[in-house]
Amino acid sequence: MVAEPEGPEDRKPQSDEAHSAFTPPEGVGAPEAPEEDHPSSEFAVPAGMATDAAAEPEGSAFAPPRTYSARTSPPAFTPAHGIPVVRLTKDAPWQDRMRAMLRMPVGERPVPEAVQKQDEAGPAVPRVLDLTLRIGELLLAGGEGAEDVEAAMFAVSRSYGLDRCEPTVTFTLLSITYQPSLVDDPVTANRTVRRRATDYTRLAAVYRLVHDISSEETEISLEEAYRRLAEMRRNRHPYPGWALTSAGGLLAGAASVLVGGDVLVFLAAAISAMLGDRLAWLCAGRGLPEFYQFVAAAMPPAAMGVALTLSPLDVRASAVITGGLFALIPGRALVAGVQDGLTGFYITAAARLLEVGYLIVGIVVGVLTVLYLGIALDAGLNPETAIHSVERPVIQTLAAMALSLCFAVLLQQERNTVWLVTFMGGVAWVVYAALADTANVPPVAATAVAAGLVGLFGQMLSRYRFASALPYVTAAIGPLLPGSATYFGLLEIARGNLNTGLASLSKAAALALAIAIGVNLGGEISRLFLRVRAAEGAGGRRAAKRTRGF
Repeated sequence: MVAEPEGPEDRKPQSDEAHSAFTPPEGVGAPEAPEEDHPSSEFAVPAGMATDAAAEPEGSAFAPPRTYSARTSPPAFTPAHGIPVVRLTKDAPWQDRMRAMLRMPVGERPVPEAVQKQDEAGPAVPRVLDLTLRIGELLLAGGEGAEDVEAAMFAVSRSYGLDRCEPTVTFTLLSITYQPSLVDDPVTANRTVRRRATDYTRLAAVYRLVHDISSEETEISLEEAYRRLAEMRRNRHPYPGWALTSAGGLLAGAASVLVGGDVLVFLAAAISAMLGDRLAWLCAGRGLPEFYQFVAAAMPPAAMGVALTLSPLDVRASAVITGGLFALIPGRALVAGVQDGLTGFYITAAARLLEVGYLIVGIVVGVLTVLYLGIALDAGLNPETAIHSVERPVIQTLAAMALSLCFAVLLQQERNTVWLVTFMGGVAWVVYAALADTANVPPVAATAVAAGLVGLFGQMLSRYRFASALPYVTAAIGPLLPGSATYFGLLEIARGNLNTGLASLSKAAALALAIAIGVNLGGEISRLFLRVRAAEGAGGRRAAKRTRGF
């Protein structure tokens, strides 16, 4: 057997020292190799058959196969349960319609016709994205939850013809991405929220704008939407500064009466709270962070309580300090933070709860500084003289309603919602008092039930009026805030009883979480009765949580 001659496709170099042991002698020709020994491929094209190089042109990986037909598509392109067809009608509020759409995968979302008319060239993508971000910025700065902000942004972009949009909301950053198709490059825009201002009148105006944009009955161009947005930014607050200061004082006075104070305690708490408000405004004008503003605002009520204890007057000074704490506890931010956590926005929830923690630490520093001074002066701040439960149902109910009224003014609510919120605050206090005092239900459970009732009716009213739920909820939970438990904990810590003080502060934290969870649970219960109409019984609202513990 001889070595095979080097063929045209044999690219392996042969060494000069490589010789076969079966080389034939000189004069003898080498036998031909058998045909089956020739190297060949089992995938070689047979002789006589030409190949068509243009049969399969090079294309995109996202392009459908040649054999695919939309009319006779194979079942692999459709989920086993089918694709629900969501009808975007006006039967359900836009919040729930857009939330149901956001919780569907992008591939399963239906492609509706644009609600607002566009030019023949199509929607102006950069302007629509910019308008969407500006609306989301006002909502997030006003204290709205991340889920509702995403729903509003999705409603605006979808109404102007951008259906493949993905909004993203964090504590300080808004982002939205639009991709026309799977083969086109996505367009992303973002906006940073650097300043927050509590103005529920502006928040209600933004909700009305989003409702008008997403409604088929009204036609709003991009220019008209920008004009209305500019008017919202230029509008002044509905209440002047002196009204806000007076409302803060009346809130502290009503809270002191709610926990057992008399007329003198009411006046002392109101005056000290107004002094703290002006001192906080002075710190804000000097550019100090909000932490130091809370420290400054918490000191005058505590100082007034210490001064009344040192005086010969028979005054329940602890009620003065508790009333001042009611006006400072950040209940709005706490409810928003817990709501974001329960709906799956954990980064935003962690940031908001951290902000609440810093503000509460500021209150603790301000009150403890004065309490240490009072104990050094032998002011007689004993837990035995603390607030006791005083059964005055009519007076306490009126005080709870006045407290909710003052909260509504401080939150810059519209005047047509103030009286309704005042009534809801009175109802919340009656429910809490009936459960805690009459039925002997634990305070945490009674607080959760009362807050859940507020959240239920607040969500119902917001859906009925196509508005935000915050104006109907935040002020109404004011009488439930844990002001007395916070004061007891701070007093015990100032006296050196750390275990008792931390236990009281833990109770205050439990009451605050009960309020936030109760409000969110009431809202979720109300949404059980508000389903998005879908074809063939498809579900209307999917859960926000993507996992089940694994």
